[in-house]
Amino acid sequence: MDRPADQRLADFLFEGQMLKRTPRSGYQFLGRGRESVAEHAFGVVFISYALAWKARERGQSPDMERLLLLALFHDLPEARTGDLNYMNKRYVASFEDKAHADAVRGLPFREELEGLYREWKACETLEARLAADADQLDMVCELSRLAADGCLQAADWIGFARKRFRTEEGRALCAAAVCRDPAAWWFEKKDEYWVAPRGPLASGEKA
Repeated sequence: MDRPADQRLADFLFEGQMLKRTPRSGYQFLGRGRESVAEHAFGVVFISYALAWKARERGQSPDMERLLLLALFHDLPEARTGDLNYMNKRYVASFEDKAHADAVRGLPFREELEGLYREWKACETLEARLAADADQLDMVCELSRLAADGCLQAADWIGFARKRFRTEEGRALCAAAVCRDPAAWWFEKKDEYWVAPRGPLASGEKA
């Protein structure tokens, strides 16, 4: 028989899974695009790792583990509240603090998650500011992809997002991303890979 602690952990796992089915709501205003909260969280974690390395190159010392945990759990309350976009928030209160408190109640790592939540909300530490910038940069990357696909409003949204960055690392990487073709990484060697798609080893490249 499962112990009560294991049952509580199982509930937490199912709550986390809900983020895979919780849509990000801003796309309805763009009329284009679709993404779950969990997909967004992956992007934020992925980008946080890159921003941490940029910070280290500038002589800073972010705690990588805490940064990645902040990125991973920053939208945990949305499993209960759903995602509210900027228009929604003008009229609807989501009670995120209560949602988070209820989400972590009874967990063996409750105190750690509560500490991460407070740090995320205060956004005063280097790690929280980098995670917040990764949050914005994930959206900028998605908006850049939509803009390249012909969504005219996406470019306007990028302009507002750029005003929200809190670190030099975030601003620098955002500037590079918005000037880069989202398809450049895979469309780089057109003749070699597209005209005669024999693969890199066949063309003499080293593995």
